[in-house]
Formats: sequence, C-alpha cells, structure tokens
Amino acid sequence: MTDTGPQSKPQSIPQTSPAPPAKRWMYVIPVAAIMYMLAYLDRNNVSVILPYMHGDLELSNADKGLVGGIFFVGYVFLQIPAAILAQRWSARKTVLILMLAWGVAASLSGLVQTKSQFYVARFVLGVFEGGVWPAVLILLASWFPLRERARANALWMACLPLSSVLMAPLSGWMLDHGTWRWVLVMQGIPPLVWAVVWWFAVADRPAQARWISRAEAGHVEGAIAADEAAKPSAGSGSYLDAVKQKSVLVLIGVYFFWITGFYGFNLWLPSVIKELTHDGSPTEVGALTAIPFTVALIVMIANAAWSDRTGRRRQAVAVPLVVGIAALLLGQAVDGALPRMLLLCVTAAAVYAPYGPFWAIPGQLLRFEVVAVAMGLINALGNLGGFAGPYLVGWLTDVTGSSVTGFAVLSAFLAVAVALVTLGLRPSARPVPQVAGQAAEGACAADG
Repeated sequence: MTDTGPQSKPQSIPQTSPAPPAKRWMYVIPVAAIMYMLAYLDRNNVSVILPYMHGDLELSNADKGLVGGIFFVGYVFLQIPAAILAQRWSARKTVLILMLAWGVAASLSGLVQTKSQFYVARFVLGVFEGGVWPAVLILLASWFPLRERARANALWMACLPLSSVLMAPLSGWMLDHGTWRWVLVMQGIPPLVWAVVWWFAVADRPAQARWISRAEAGHVEGAIAADEAAKPSAGSGSYLDAVKQKSVLVLIGVYFFWITGFYGFNLWLPSVIKELTHDGSPTEVGALTAIPFTVALIVMIANAAWSDRTGRRRQAVAVPLVVGIAALLLGQAVDGALPRMLLLCVTAAAVYAPYGPFWAIPGQLLRFEVVAVAMGLINALGNLGGFAGPYLVGWLTDVTGSSVTGFAVLSAFLAVAVALVTLGLRPSARPVPQVAGQAAEGACAADG
C-alpha cells in the first residue's frame, strides 16, 4: 500500500464549507438497517425452525440444507435488474416494491404442505429479496462519499448480526408458544408495515430529502461528484464493461467462497448450539444463538471504522477470514460446551467483519455508471455460495454422520477467499487523487 505523503496530501477544507450533515446517519442508515433486518429475519428464521420441525415434511439433513440453500438460487435473478433500476430509476421505489413482495412471500411460506412446496416458497422468497441488497448499496453511494463508505456500509449491514441477536430469541420464544407455520406467517407481516416508513423517510439523493438543508445536500453531492471525477472512465456501463473489469471477477470469486463459509456456518449454528445444550428448548437455543451475533456486531463496526481510517480494505477482509478459519477448525477439535461456544463467537465475528470494507471496494474502483451492474454481478454470483455452504454441510453430515467434515470444507472455502483477496486485488502504485474535505485514505486501488 502506498503511503499518503506530502505529494498526495489532501487540501484543507475551506472555512466557508459547511460541515457534513449528520442527519443522514440518523435517517438513511437506521431506516435501511431495520428494513434489511426484517429481510434477514425472513431469510434466517428457518435456521432456528429446522431443528424443531420434528418430522414435519420429512426433511433429512440434506433436505434441510437445500431448504436453506435454495433461497440463494432465487436470490440471483433480480440482482442485476434491481441494481440497474435503482441506478437509473429509483432505489427508493425499487426497494419498496420488493419489500411488499417479499413480505407476502414470507407469510405464504408458512402455509406449505409438502417438502416440494417448501422449496418453491423459499426460492420465491429469494427472488424478491435478491434485488434489495444492490439497490440499497446504490442508495448509500448517493448519500456517503468514499471516505465514509465502509462505515456507512457496515452500519447498515449491522442489521445482519443484529437481526440474529434480536430475532433468534424471538423465533425461539414464538416456537415455544406456537407452531413453525405460525412463526413464518407472523414474521412476514413486519415488512409490509415498515414499507410505509420507508416510503416517507427515504429519498434517493440528498437534494430530494426534506430533512437537510440545501447547503448540506450540496456539500454531500459535491463530495460524491469529486469522488466520481477522480475515477477512470468506465465505458458505457454495460454488462460487458462490468465483466471486463478484472477486479470485478476477483471480487465475485472472493464473495462466493466467503459466502459459502458464511451461510454454511449461519444456517447450522442453531443446530450446533442445540447439540451443546443437549437438546435445549427453542427459547434457550435462540437466546444462546444471539451471543455470537452480538460479538459479530461489535467487531463488524470496529473493523469498518479501522478500514475507513487506514484505507486498508484488503487487510480488513483477509485478516478476519484467517481468524475465522482457525476458529472454525478448532471448534471441531475441542471438547466442552464453553470452549466451543467461545470459538463460535470468534467465528461469527470473523465471517461478519469483512462486510463493510468489502462493499466499499467496488465504489472505490469503479465509476457510478458501471458500479450498479458490477455490484449486482458480485452479489448475484457470489451469493450462490449461500446455496453451496448450507447444502454441503447438510449433505456431508448425512454421509459421514458428523458435522466435522462439513465445517472443514467451509474452512477451505474461506481460505480460497483469503487467497483471492490477498493475491487477486494487488495494490496499485498510483496515488488516488484527494479532494477537498476528504481525509487521507491511502493510495491503494483495492485497499482504499
């Protein structure tokens, strides 16, 4: 990584320049975070439910892995279309439509009567939720300059572990007081309610928001325009332009292998904790499942802040994943509930920590006209790992009679992600031009 020396020292902020608006952190981030927390609930509640279906639908471990994984097959379909709609039409309206559709699909999944219907319901849920992630990333790119992007991404993506912290105990408690069908039907309703809040609270760009001054809006949009001007031309913004970028292909590979380990761990975490508690109640397992995600939430935000402060994006992705590999393997070798629980906490923190820095990299490398397609491609193809991870663990558990082999394979996938981000995204010797009002971020193209 190139040091930021005197030759690339940022210009001082003019005295007449308004302070960056703080309100966007209070409006955009919380509303988007709660919205996606509800999406993540409908995606992950099945992990709490599956250990307690008690023969309903006659699901084997491989079938349960398929239930968790088939969501991500559907997840691919709207990634790029939704990203393009968000960029060229409206991120706010795109997310609203998808929110209403996934809420209905989530509730309907509680009414299935056969294993095949459960697969279809989870697939359809994945289709509607698939476009939300890139659409919100496009929205954040219109509100937060590059020097704030990892923190903005991480604070929004904090909804991922936070959803598990809050909702895993809730799902467990609901299971103790009703059926798994009731849980799925009821948990599909909140997105329909939150859609109203989303519509009135969110704007596509600062200039369209009613709750900040025009001077503040101009300050933010000026900083973002300067970020864009400092990037090389990206062509027409077509699919081919995005695919031709070597960095995009590397990021797809990194995300696929990371997400394979990520969701393989996530789906089977409640089952592992149930085993540690010797078949504890749903409420007990749900409460204990929240502990690793609480640790993950803290580490995720701290890692993103470090990444923004130092500009070391690659290290902020690779180092946590190396720690995750070690913890995942040690967890299969040690005995005792407490040591294994501690290692589950370390693993959860490690696989969540890269989120903010990773999703700051595309915006760092690519201009706005191509970044929507690129992020759609990265998320669409990378999230196929969400199918591979859960299914591999379930299938290997059925074949070997133990989860050890499955988690060892997940560790290998994480190792490939580390190799790709370390060797595939090499730092550039060319300094990134600094603009007025920005802190020095280093000069590494992939490291920020």
